[in-house]
Amino acid sequence: MSQQPSPRGTFLEVADAVKTRIEADPDMLELPSAADLMRDYKISRGVALRAFGALQRDGVAEPVPGGRWRVVRAGARTDRRPLEDRISDVITEEGLEVGAAFPSASVLAERFGVSRPTATKALDKLEAAGVLANGGQGKVRTVRAVPTREERS
Repeated sequence: MSQQPSPRGTFLEVADAVKTRIEADPDMLELPSAADLMRDYKISRGVALRAFGALQRDGVAEPVPGGRWRVVRAGARTDRRPLEDRISDVITEEGLEVGAAFPSASVLAERFGVSRPTATKALDKLEAAGVLANGGQGKVRTVRAVPTREERS
């Protein structure tokens, strides 16, 4: 029998190492990607995914659309509503009126911590719902209707 290390339990060791990194860095909001874990710990993708699963079971992390993982901190409040609902709140939070210019997809992507294409898809949903008007490529989107509480349910 060879003296090769057993892969069983490796994912738990990786999960423990990631937990240590999370505890050491209170500003850490996002977990390293699976590719980063594979490179840093010289593990397979399957082992990295099992480590993410262990972190999720321990309540330390949760998956985010797009294949990333977010750090879950005790007592921290996270808005888990769909992105289009959170973006529509910008209208009421900033007191925008009908006809007012709406922030660009790039600005919203930075504000909500998502990619620009993801923000664009959410904006497209708001346009389809009649909340925003698209000015065309390179044009500024404008507010078409101020959402009410019922529209944002």
